Amino acid sequence: MAINKNHEFEDLDNIKCSIVEKNISADRVQFLKDLLAYNKYEVVVAASPAPKAAPAPAPAPIPAIAVEGETDATTPSITTPNPTPEPIAPSTFTVGVTDLRFNPTNAVFGRSLHTPTGQVVTLAYWNQEDSESDDTVPYFDHK
Repeated sequence: MAINKNHEFEDLDNIKCSIVEKNISADRVQFLKDLLAYNKYEVVVAASPAPKAAPAPAPAPIPAIAVEGETDATTPSITTPNPTPEPIAPSTFTVGVTDLRFNPTNAVFGRSLHTPTGQVVTLAYWNQEDSESDDTVPYFDHK
């Protein structure tokens, strides 16, 4: 059981893992997988379950309008077409590592992760805002 929301555990493919990120795209998965594998973590990736969607309300029938001279048998029935089909949920993934002591927040701010070029992983690099990690200025001095 996690102590707080920042340090979650889950079974991914029947392997107990510390969760790195949930509901992320395939590009983000590849970035994290490469970075964590370089830092000697065993990475486990599993497809995220589709979000639970509320059932669509049934369309209300449109009352038939009686026209003079027409009987109920000849009243044309108006059917509503099926509303737009539900869109297919985008494919998202959950990334975890088998080391249960791993916490992504502590790893980034504790400066324990390194890029393949040997630099310390910064918050901007982790969030893929910068293509290179510039660890010369501490995260709290960025404006």
